Amino acid sequence: SVRFLPLVTMRSDTVLSDVHLLLPNARHLMTRLNSAGQAVFVSKFRILGVEEEQVEAHWGRSPKDEATIEHPLLDDDGDLDVERRPMDVASDRDSVHPVILSLAAEVKSNEDDVDEESSIKNVIRVEHTMATPLEDVGKQVWRGALLLSDFILSQHAVFQGATVLELGAGTGLTSIVMASVAKMVYCTDAGEDLLSMCQRNVSLNKHFIAEHGLKVRQLDWTTDDFPSDVDSEFGWSEDEVVQLHDNARFLIAADVCYDDDLTDALFRTLYQITSNLHNPSTTYFCLEKRLNFTLRHLDVSCEAYDHFRHCLDQLASLSNGRMRFTVTPVLCSFPQFFEYERVDQLELWKVSASPL
Repeated sequence: SVRFLPLVTMRSDTVLSDVHLLLPNARHLMTRLNSAGQAVFVSKFRILGVEEEQVEAHWGRSPKDEATIEHPLLDDDGDLDVERRPMDVASDRDSVHPVILSLAAEVKSNEDDVDEESSIKNVIRVEHTMATPLEDVGKQVWRGALLLSDFILSQHAVFQGATVLELGAGTGLTSIVMASVAKMVYCTDAGEDLLSMCQRNVSLNKHFIAEHGLKVRQLDWTTDDFPSDVDSEFGWSEDEVVQLHDNARFLIAADVCYDDDLTDALFRTLYQITSNLHNPSTTYFCLEKRLNFTLRHLDVSCEAYDHFRHCLDQLASLSNGRMRFTVTPVLCSFPQFFEYERVDQLELWKVSASPL
């Protein structure tokens, strides 16, 4: 396994997708190598700043009875009091000392630790990788997933009892958050390795999902149908497809628009699915606009974001006599429940679909 030394402060470019800080004296453990030989870590995401009445409404208990809800530490003036790294370990700032075992020698997570945390309702454990090639970006956790999770928790009444489909779920973080509210969540992505990681995360967070339903299923945007391979763990049954079409009212997707061809496939899939739903639906897209310097423009641009906006505009102007789509931005002024930097480049879009 890999254990980072307690006094080591990791640099910003080694933080999990720049999403959250690896706090001093916390355990950050590589649990295994996946089938592609990538190091798999487990991180804890704690829901912060939950008001007492929100906790009672959401989980049926008062924080007075349970000292598990963390709030940001404030000083006498009301400013955030951040723990600083000890000055006497400055020489170790860039030092990380991993010892990676072979795939055959992978170790299990500390079962006692898992059992202890299984009763903590506001902690989500997520397996993920730190860095991947482009085709495996779903194995990381991105800020868009946390912003969308914030939105879900702030709109409890909207999603309560709903059937929801997530497109491009990656590690499954947002689906897990949604499953604490919704009646049924179909958590979808493509690739056995990624789906297996997602299923593992669902198992790690059964305490958070409670009695609500969450199913991890294969959904490849480049194909036309829901895969119904009975030999696959992640294939769809006929009943599941029928239930989705009969009951789904919401679709969600976070940070899935980074390749133009995949974005085109995503919007084709969105149109096909919403056209077959028996109820009007609402889709929420969350993404981070990432600026890059390109030689083609000799300037800073965001081509993936520009293409996403182009697809949104096309959807809103679609006139085929079958479906009507309304596209509106959502102001990101809702409460923040997770520890990450809510940068200005994060955006949330609402797409309402209804038959003509």
